[in-house]
Formats: sequence, C-alpha cells, structure tokens
Amino acid sequence: MLSPPADPPHGPDNHNVAGNSISFDEQSSALSRADSTTEDVPKAFHQNESYQAPPTRLIFLAPGISSTARRPSFIDEEEDPIATATSAHEPSSPSPNEAPVTWTSLPKKSQLAVLTIARLSEPLTERSLAAYMFYQLRFFDSSLPDSTIASQGGMLTASFAAAQFLTAVWWGRAADTPWIGRKRVLMVGLFGTCVSCIGVGFSKSFAQALFFRACAGCLNGNVGVMRTMISEIIKEKKYQSRAFLLLPMCFNIGVVIGPILGGFLADPISSFPHIFGPGSLLGGKDGVKWMSSFPYALPNVVSAVFILVSALCVVLGLDETHPALRNNPDHGRQLGKFLYRYLFHRGQRDSYEYTQLTNQVELQDVVATGDDIRDRDPESSTDPTPKPPSSFKASLNFRQIFTKNVILTLISHHLLALHVSAFNALIFLFLPAPRSNNKDSRLPFLFTGGLGLSSDRVGLATAIIGVIGFPLQILLYPSVNAKLGTLPSYKVFLPFSVVAYLTIPYLALLPNKPLLIWPTLTLVLTSQVISRTFALPGTTILVNNCTPHPSVLGTIHGFAQSVSSGARTLGPTLGGWGLGLGLGGNCVGAVWWAIAGIAVLNWALLWVIFEGDAGSSAP
Repeated sequence: MLSPPADPPHGPDNHNVAGNSISFDEQSSALSRADSTTEDVPKAFHQNESYQAPPTRLIFLAPGISSTARRPSFIDEEEDPIATATSAHEPSSPSPNEAPVTWTSLPKKSQLAVLTIARLSEPLTERSLAAYMFYQLRFFDSSLPDSTIASQGGMLTASFAAAQFLTAVWWGRAADTPWIGRKRVLMVGLFGTCVSCIGVGFSKSFAQALFFRACAGCLNGNVGVMRTMISEIIKEKKYQSRAFLLLPMCFNIGVVIGPILGGFLADPISSFPHIFGPGSLLGGKDGVKWMSSFPYALPNVVSAVFILVSALCVVLGLDETHPALRNNPDHGRQLGKFLYRYLFHRGQRDSYEYTQLTNQVELQDVVATGDDIRDRDPESSTDPTPKPPSSFKASLNFRQIFTKNVILTLISHHLLALHVSAFNALIFLFLPAPRSNNKDSRLPFLFTGGLGLSSDRVGLATAIIGVIGFPLQILLYPSVNAKLGTLPSYKVFLPFSVVAYLTIPYLALLPNKPLLIWPTLTLVLTSQVISRTFALPGTTILVNNCTPHPSVLGTIHGFAQSVSSGARTLGPTLGGWGLGLGLGGNCVGAVWWAIAGIAVLNWALLWVIFEGDAGSSAP
C-alpha cells in the first residue's frame, strides 16, 4: 500500500503535471484512490512480499479525459511500466515514441505462420494442376480434339470456384457458431482438399476429375475463415496491412512454385525413366505400375502430402480464435504443446521471469482475470484473450448484417475479383495467340491477333508476375499503406489496372522484335501487379472492417469468399468467350476494354464506401 508524503504541500502554488491548481484535500482523495487501485494489481506483481515501492509522485488526469466506471489514478516512476486499464471499448492512443511497425514486430508470429502454411497449400495445388491439366485430359481420351480438351480444362478450372460459390457462405456461418468454430471449418477444408488431390490424381475420366474438384470446392471455405482468424489474432489496425498481406503473398509464391512442381513431377516414367521406368532403380522389371497406370498421380500425391502436413500444423499449432471457444480445452493444441516441450525443452526446469505488458488493453485483461503473467504466451502479449461473454452468438439476421456499407463493399470486392480473374485467364490466351498482319485493321479500335509466344515464353511471362509482385508486397505496400491508409492507397493504385487493361491489346501491333516486346510487356504487367498489390489486401481489410458486429465476422468473410468465387467463375469464362469473339471479329481489344470498364466501376465504388471498425463499437 502507498502512503501519503510525510509533509504534504499546501497553498495555491502546488500543481499537477498538467498545470492545474489543486488543494490538499484533492491530493488526499487522489491518494486514497491510488491505494484502492494498487489493491487490484494482479498477483504477478506481488511474487516478492518484501518488495518496497520506490518513492513516488502523483500524476493527475488532465482535463478532458472522460471518466470511467472507476476513475483511475496514475503512479509515476521514472517511466510508467503500468498504465491503468481503460474501458473495454475505449481504444488506446499510440505513444508518440512508439517504434515503427515492421515485419519482425508482428505479434503472434507462430499463429500467423501456421495460417500461412495452410494458405500456401491451396494455390500450390491449384497451380500445380494447371501445369499438366491439358495433358491429363488428353490421357483420359486421346481421340478428343484440342478444342474439346480446352473446354474441359475450363470446366475443370471453374468447377472449384463454382462449388465454392454455393457453400462458402454456409461455411462462414458455421465458423461463427459456438459449437463449430473457426478451426474445425479450416480442418474440414484442408482434409477435403487433400482427399480431392488424391482423387484427381487417380481419376480415369474427365467426369471423375470434375467430381473431385467440385467436392474440394464444396468443402472449402478456408480463405474466408483464415481472414476471419487473422482479424481476431491481429486486433490492432497498425498491424493489419502486413497481416492481411500474408495471404496474397502465399498466392504469389504458389503461382511461381506450383507450375514448376507440377511440370517436374508429371508423367514420371517418361521424365525419369532411370528412376521409375522399366529396369530402373525403383521400377523393377516393368516400372512402377501405379505411375504407369496413373501418370499424373505423383504431383497430386505430393500436393496431398503437403496439405496433410498443413492440416496437422493446424491441429497441433493453431489456437481457436472464436470468442466463445478460445478458452475451451483443445486436445490437439495441448498435444502440440506437449510435443514442443518434449522435443525442444527436455530437461529444462521451469523458471520465473518478468514479462513486460505492452499496452493498456493487456493490463486490463490481467487485472480482470487475475492471471499470472508468467503463464502467458510471450507472442500473445499484444493481443489479450478476455473471458468471452456468455451471450456471444451470431444473433443478427441477414437484414441486420447487410447494411448499405456492407453491400457496397461486397460489390466492390466482387468487381475486383471479376476483372483480376479475367485478366489472369486472358493473359494465358492472348500471349500465345498467333500474330496477325492486320491488313484489315482500322486503328485505333479494329485490329486483331496476339503475341505468338511459345509455351516456355508464356511461362516466363507468368513468372514475371510473381517475381515482380513478391518484393512489392514485402517492401512497397506496408510503408505506403502506413502513410496513406488502406482505402486511400486502394483508390490511388487501382487505376494502374485500368491503364494496363487499356494498353495491353496494342502490344499485338508492335513489330515482332524481342527487344521491343519484352520491355513493353514487362511494363504493362508491372502496372497491373502494382495495382493488385494494393487492391487485394486492401479489399480484404475493407471487408473485414465493414462487419456490423464481431459475432458475424465469419459470415461476412464467407459471403466475401462466395462473391469472389462467383467472380472467379464468371471472369475466366466470359473473358475467354469475349477474346474468342474479338480474335475472330477483328476487335481483340474489346474484351480488354470491357474489363477496364469493370475496373473503373470498381474504382468509383471506393468513393462511396468507408472503412469501418470491424464492429468493435457495437454494443
């Protein structure tokens, strides 16, 4: 307990640190409040009963600070190690001396790492399939013409997104229910994708492969759930720009690694006859029989193993983030902690040490729950987990969920996915399309043809997208977003996509000289990559923060994934159809200019939506 000074000051000249005149009675009253405050300090600060408080001086609240349920007092030493807890709904103001946010300062890095591994498994699998899909479909029925195989490839690609469009909302609702939660939905999606990979690899017909891809989409609502979990793991907005960037970064890594993995492992008996073929090291007399019967199973098996490892990481290493479930026993997590201690901390004795409280919200959590600070995870120091209210449930109906801002944000999210997915599909068709002499062209609008690039050159152009995108996401986006903000940076950089869409068809008019084509193509692709570097994480943050109440956060992300899946179904389908019409009708630019118009509409919507607070102000 603190005692008042032996010789309390008197007179009107005495003042507090804010410069306000006070009386001795006011000081005595404040000291009394300080005594009552220190009685609430948790047991972690009283491990040593003989501890003597250093000389203290009193700091009073400056005028203008709103009163709380229990008016706080502050005990100031050299530097306040303890800040009195504020109201649960009252945000803490950043310190002027606060260190800048960096990748290494992200809290809960172990949890984010598990989510990153889980997210990486899916684009890796999808892009791996794209590398050999045409040849696998030809293996199913070699009598089919190339045009039919191309149509089947489009259906196989769209089947995943189409099935996901139908079920993502309901997986989001399931993730919001207290009896299922986020983690179980994530595990269902990963195990479903794992089984689907095995099924596609060992399929004997197009119908079987289509069935397994559709099943994977039906069981997978993982992107929305992962975004929900990131928003619940990283609560402070200053970290959001980096945390939400992790998922698009995983996609870029999958874009680069997936095709290499799939192309390298497809048809291993032909690619590595000395290892798997007849009379080889592993093949024996007749070669590896299952590889001969299913030549495209090996890349799917490798992908399935990677997904299975990701699922085990989720089971053993990921905490449930649903507010009503985060304090419930998790046997998988308990097993993971036991294995970690057994493997990495065998023979070490328990030690006691001081743990710094990094913000006011954490102190409030410790005071409210009486937890021993030594039992807290150091990486969770910036994100407290208070006891959830017993009434937490997804009680809002759909009419209450879909406010005007939510609807407009989801429409903007849909439009972004529509023109980005259309671009991703069109670029693979436009680059290898044969060049035209354009004798019948009437510039600036009537002309046709593509760039006539070979398959290896198309792969190089695709790699450029990933190679440019990754460093931009790591280095450029966080710093620019921190200066401008999420919505302003989205507004500034989205028009770069419009420029790319408007100009890319005119590459068909350039002379067929690599020194001219490749720098121009790289410049156009860079413009689009810069745009989506800011747009993709930006739209995710806007969707996350537009939710009207935390209890429906998973539902909102489920709807966002659903509308995105619908766009990723429509974009490639309509884009490919439009490009075919343009190539045959002497107007190859029409489809590109159409998606430029969609991007302009997307940009216009950004001026009528606003960034919410993720329902934190909801009662």
